[in-house]
Amino acid sequence: MTKVYGTGVFDFRRHRVAEYPVTVGPDQPVPERPPEVKPETNVPSSITLVEIQRDRLTKIANANWSKSAEKPPFSADLVREIYETELLVKEDGRMRRTVPLQRVMILEVSQYLENYLWPNFDPEASSFEHVMSMILMINEKFRENVAAWTCFYDRKDMFKAFIERVLCLKEGRSLSIAEKTNYLLFMINAFQSLEDDIVSKKVMRLASLHCWHSLSFGRFQMELCLNPDLIKKWKRIAKKAKEAKKRGESYDMSIMLEVKFLRNLIDEFLEVLDSEVFYDDDDGGSNVHGFEKINEASILYCERYMEFLIDLLSQLPTRRYFKPLVADTAVVAKCHLSALYRHEKGKLFAQLVDLLQYYEGFEIDDNLGRQMTDDEVLQTHYERFQAFQLLSFKKIPKLKELALANIGGLHKRADLSKKLSVLSPDELRDLVCNKLKLVSTNDQWTERVDFLIEVMVSFFEKQQSQKEAINALPLYPNEQIMWDESLVPSINYSGEGCLALPKLNLQFLTLHDYLLRNFNLFRLESTYEIREDIQEAVPHLLAYINNEGQPAFRGWSRMAVPIKEFKITEVKQPNIGEVKPSSVTAEVAFSISSYRTQIRSEWNSLKEHDVLFLICIRPSFEPLSADEAANASVPQKLGLQFVRGCEIIEIRDEEGTLMNDFTGRIKRDEWKPPKGELRTVTVALDAAQYHMDVSDIAEKGAEDVYGTFNILMRRKPKENNFKAILESIRDLMNETCIVPDWLHDVFLGYGNPSAAQWTNMPDLLETVDFKDTFLDEDHVRECFADYQVVFTNSDGTKNLNPRPPFRINIPRNLKGNFHSFTGNEKSTTDSVDVATEDISDFEKENLNVEAYMPPDPGPYPQDQPKQNSVRFTPIQVGAIVSGVQPGLTMVVGPPGTGKTDTAVQILNVLYHNCPSQRTLIITHSNQALNDLFEKIMERDVPARYLLRLGQGEQELATDLDFSRQGRVNAMLVRRLELLSEVERLARSLQLPEDVGYTCETAGYFWLLHVYSRWEQFLADCEKNKDKPAFVNDRFPFTEFFSNTPQPVFTGKSFEDDMRAAKGCFSHLKTVFQELEECRAFELLKSTVDRANHLMTKQAKIVAMTCTHAALKRKDFLQLGFKYDNLLMEESAQILEIETFIPMLLQRQEDGHARLKRCILIGDHHQLPPVVKNMAFQKYSHMDQSLFTRFVRLGIPYIELNAQGRARPSLAKLYNWRYRDLGDLHYVKENPFFHKANAGFSYDYQLINVPDYHGKGETAPSPWFYQNEGEAEYLVSVYIYMRLLGYPANKISILTTYNGQKLLIRDVINRRCAPYDFIGLPNKVTTVDKFQGQQNDFILLSLVRTRFVGHLRDVRRLIVAMSRARLGLYVFCRRSLFEQCYELQPTFQLLLQRPDHLALNLHEIAPFTDRPVGDTEPTHLVSGIEEIAGIVNFRMHQVYQARMTSHQYSDVSGHNVSAAKPSEQDLPNSEKSLDADTPNIINNINEDMQVDDRTVETTGVNINDSLHEDN
Repeated sequence: MTKVYGTGVFDFRRHRVAEYPVTVGPDQPVPERPPEVKPETNVPSSITLVEIQRDRLTKIANANWSKSAEKPPFSADLVREIYETELLVKEDGRMRRTVPLQRVMILEVSQYLENYLWPNFDPEASSFEHVMSMILMINEKFRENVAAWTCFYDRKDMFKAFIERVLCLKEGRSLSIAEKTNYLLFMINAFQSLEDDIVSKKVMRLASLHCWHSLSFGRFQMELCLNPDLIKKWKRIAKKAKEAKKRGESYDMSIMLEVKFLRNLIDEFLEVLDSEVFYDDDDGGSNVHGFEKINEASILYCERYMEFLIDLLSQLPTRRYFKPLVADTAVVAKCHLSALYRHEKGKLFAQLVDLLQYYEGFEIDDNLGRQMTDDEVLQTHYERFQAFQLLSFKKIPKLKELALANIGGLHKRADLSKKLSVLSPDELRDLVCNKLKLVSTNDQWTERVDFLIEVMVSFFEKQQSQKEAINALPLYPNEQIMWDESLVPSINYSGEGCLALPKLNLQFLTLHDYLLRNFNLFRLESTYEIREDIQEAVPHLLAYINNEGQPAFRGWSRMAVPIKEFKITEVKQPNIGEVKPSSVTAEVAFSISSYRTQIRSEWNSLKEHDVLFLICIRPSFEPLSADEAANASVPQKLGLQFVRGCEIIEIRDEEGTLMNDFTGRIKRDEWKPPKGELRTVTVALDAAQYHMDVSDIAEKGAEDVYGTFNILMRRKPKENNFKAILESIRDLMNETCIVPDWLHDVFLGYGNPSAAQWTNMPDLLETVDFKDTFLDEDHVRECFADYQVVFTNSDGTKNLNPRPPFRINIPRNLKGNFHSFTGNEKSTTDSVDVATEDISDFEKENLNVEAYMPPDPGPYPQDQPKQNSVRFTPIQVGAIVSGVQPGLTMVVGPPGTGKTDTAVQILNVLYHNCPSQRTLIITHSNQALNDLFEKIMERDVPARYLLRLGQGEQELATDLDFSRQGRVNAMLVRRLELLSEVERLARSLQLPEDVGYTCETAGYFWLLHVYSRWEQFLADCEKNKDKPAFVNDRFPFTEFFSNTPQPVFTGKSFEDDMRAAKGCFSHLKTVFQELEECRAFELLKSTVDRANHLMTKQAKIVAMTCTHAALKRKDFLQLGFKYDNLLMEESAQILEIETFIPMLLQRQEDGHARLKRCILIGDHHQLPPVVKNMAFQKYSHMDQSLFTRFVRLGIPYIELNAQGRARPSLAKLYNWRYRDLGDLHYVKENPFFHKANAGFSYDYQLINVPDYHGKGETAPSPWFYQNEGEAEYLVSVYIYMRLLGYPANKISILTTYNGQKLLIRDVINRRCAPYDFIGLPNKVTTVDKFQGQQNDFILLSLVRTRFVGHLRDVRRLIVAMSRARLGLYVFCRRSLFEQCYELQPTFQLLLQRPDHLALNLHEIAPFTDRPVGDTEPTHLVSGIEEIAGIVNFRMHQVYQARMTSHQYSDVSGHNVSAAKPSEQDLPNSEKSLDADTPNIINNINEDMQVDDRTVETTGVNINDSLHEDN
């Protein structure tokens, strides 16, 4: 098999693959070369597989570098010819394209880079065209978000030579603007790959201190004065130069690559910006912008260059030395003054320039990498301005007025420009270039006065602080942002251009930078979703202009309703220091009369904090013509004028009665159903947006937005939580955001990656009580195989017969061959992981393990602790050890490796070792949270300490209620039970029963009567240890324990009886301890107070989803919620910001964060968080989780290495992706996994599906891919399995596209639902939706026949391959997928077997004794028609058998239902068919699912092991 480098960090950085709509008709002729994309569109026209196969490039690939072809010698002329004829674009100013996209795609898919360009690359001999072709292929891989650098790792030294060649590529050669853009894009991609050593080592030197040799002398002096620490470093560089000269070597710093490269790029950009963006038309046209031609390719180059600069300034390693270069050349000032910045075509460029200016002036100490406080920023500004005033006073008489003025009256742009205007051009030039040394005197731009003033103003004006900026930003989007394509691109973003968006990189400058980037991206992602909802809801209202000239509506919409009345009721005064109102309140009236009952109830269920949108629609008098509609924007088509968001304060019915009140103002018994059809909603408007609108009215005479609204729109509650999350981020910006010191640098991406590892943390737990983690002494020895395990008793003596539980003294430098931490060898820092060092040369050290006798828990069955039965692997034990210790623990859990069991045991051990600490559990989905919670309840953690917050609690498979209200009720019920026990105890002691009246009286009773008797008893026992029956005779509570199942005392041994007596006392102590905990619920009278006490004081383990945590953060802070440990499951599926917020749900204590442990569990090799807009995924990497970023940074992680889900043969389809993934013993040894699948020759197979009725994939609408042939074939196989007797709930049908999912459901409803003996499968859904779930048998449709599509994302492949336990059958087009480079390891295995479905037609039952390796006799199915024939024949047999049985029943007089004949005599079906067939009428839900939830385990019990989750 091909060697795969897929286990490092370098190939899962971003994996969202570009997708394109398909619009090719079946009758179109096949050209020699497919049509290219139109210049004005982003989306390439699709081409068919036949077109690709007939294409000239495909023929060349087959002849020269296809694996199946005999390869002729390498031809440099062929490379040159392909580059010049296929990859170069014509110099055309109207085209933004830099490459012919389809040609590049065909070459990249044919593995042009991997099989031809790279193997034949020679740094000396390879031509310019060869290198540029490699650059284009790498750029295309980045555009499609597949691993770009993987193929280079087999020749690392040659790759270094390639990078050197790239860096020198422009020397002595003039590049076209398209080539310059492609070259620049390669550099952008390289600087975005700093986690890869082979890339970062070469490109990082370009942004090193050497580049300061290209600074002007004045700027160089100023920078060294500001950074005296760099003087020594600079002297060392100068010393090397002198030593080289002494040796007679040429050492001219000015021509070194590190010195000139970035400076040359800046000069090249400024030249393009100045002279190539605009050009006169052929008539010698005018210089007025409206009459000169625009070079679109040059604009794209300028935009890409801005992206390049922003990337370098937004990462500290490249920012530190590069920023002075940007300032010295005054790039921002020159961009501001350029014609493109002010031109309508330069809107995106202008936005990028503003973003660049923001990062150039970012509030950070560039040398120390420390975030500057607002006070420090202000102080720096004042000091700079005062120094300028002092200089002006001494040296420039004309500026004396400026020198003596108040700084507050000068630091605004207009004031400062006015004061500087008194200087002549020469004086101004002397001031800027010679006295202040802001730019070089050699710069030609210094001849321009406006440039000199711009440089001065931008240097001295007061910048808006980040806090001010985010506080002034409205949380709700308006119509201007919603339809700005450079901020919120439409779904067809292809990755060819750049956007005015921040990127989520590996590293962030500061926490504020991190929060701001996430704030902007999350805001824009939610804006995209809101925009889609508006475009969906508003057209249904059918707006028109009535006879009075007013907008009216003749239609109706479920999510939008016309407004009857809107009025602003209150505008409160601004808070001190602010200009916006503190709050703005309005009332909106609307009618629900046009809705039917169900939709009325949805509008009636609106409640406090729900977000609504106010919309103004003004339709045109006449409908738009076809040409106008084609060119019109969405707002123009809808007549949409304004959009404003608001939040509900309260809602009232027609009589003014409050509805849906959860504040307690209306008591439950006073609640009445809402009256009438008119509803009035009181809403809070966005104060920042209101201030901006009112200012526009006053200053610009703009229209009053708030008098125009005529539509009120709501959204689905689950999708409408964006405001709370944005508020949480904004609150974090305004607080002193404290991340724990031990996590701070690691979180931002700096320092030693293993700094937060437990071995480097203070305050370790030296001795850990592992409770029921180990099942026996051999289990301990297996897990600590590199130690000589010494078992001792509690008194230190050697224990020859040790039994659990065990306490272990954990050494700080714990070692072991279980690879406790498989740190990332691709780390960007040189760190050594002490836990993974080779220890083979050392003698085994002793590991002291104390086997202790736990105290007797009590005489009743409920007193016995619950025991773990899972035999944890050494790696899992390593994860438990790390999770219990303070610091950051990262656990990578491949499919089926017991992530949930490991997490639960960490919680269990943590609870028993740190009983006073509180732990917060966070997951992405309710399903995962419930699975985790259900397993915690099976451990020895009292139920009263568990709390489940959020909406998914109802789905818990338990009789207990773990919601806040449920726990409060349980505590009150438990209180009564315990008080009755106290009364019984009092009776047994002949005392009055009223001691059990309250928890308080019970507490006094404990002290006065119970504990005192126990102390007296202990004192007596000390004197009578020699009497075996003494305990039995004198125990003071014998009568109380008379109802135990077994006698408490034997009277034969003092020691045994004394242990039993202590167990009895432990039971009593627990009773009174629980009563003490119940006392608060006795004192607090309101349900809210009791629930809050439970959450903030009582519960030790609190669980919620990441969404709930973000929504309720403000409430948690107000209540004083505290926690010490954070455990996050599914953390590779959670957005960065939704991972960060749960770390900060509590206030700091004395300036320090309380958080002691952070345990992240996930799998970065599976699918990432869901981001709906492809632009945010591909350009901004918003789908990068914190977990994945930490792995990319090289932070040590533990990778579980034994799966217990699937057959070993099935696991091979995906275990190549992981470092060392093996199988648990029971998977290898249990006969269940070694029996073949009845009726099938193989346990997994790829089934090639040819065109069906002359068609492969189709797309009725863009991105809605379907394949009828695969759907019919797959459903036929499903029917075949059901007829054999396979249970329906053990079969799931998956596909990679929503269109195919719906098509398969249609086919199933047509072919399966009418027959009760077939029925519906467990689920029909997409691979993405099925992540985290599994089933015995998976039927998978890959759909595509033209391009591989998003399955090129290897993470999607891993999820698809790892869902099956016993059988996986993949339906796809072989010729397409076998050529895909990224999928080779899996498809090579699949293609070792026949690509026709192999059946064993002799097996007619759902079970067989045939071994899984025995494939005979095999019948190869020829295609869709044959499998349909087999299925139809068998269905006919079943039908005949049922009819025969039915007729026999009628003749013999048996009472049989006419609707459903007996199935006792049916062949092959027995009762298993109907027993597992869901009701076809009632169960056609979204996923066609039977409620057969599965639970993961790593234990040996086969019945338990068959049910697991991911």
